[in-house]
Amino acid sequence: MDKKEEIRKILSEALPLVDVDAVPLFPELDSLGITTILMLLSKEYDIDLESEDATPKNLWSLDSIVTLVDRKLSEKE
Repeated sequence: MDKKEEIRKILSEALPLVDVDAVPLFPELDSLGITTILMLLSKEYDIDLESEDATPKNLWSLDSIVTLVDRKLSEKE
């Protein structure tokens, strides 16, 4: 399973009422949804996601979330 599919699965299970494939995704999220995404991905990928990362650009779509995770992983190395 590629990273996009992993993230889709994680978010779909945690946020069953949110269409994680929606573009734009950000307007579908409330503060709890945003916090849930940051916490789950931080834990899953052992990266630091802070409130500053919760921008419309970073959470615009599933692809932008994957890009955010990839960027954080590369910064970690």
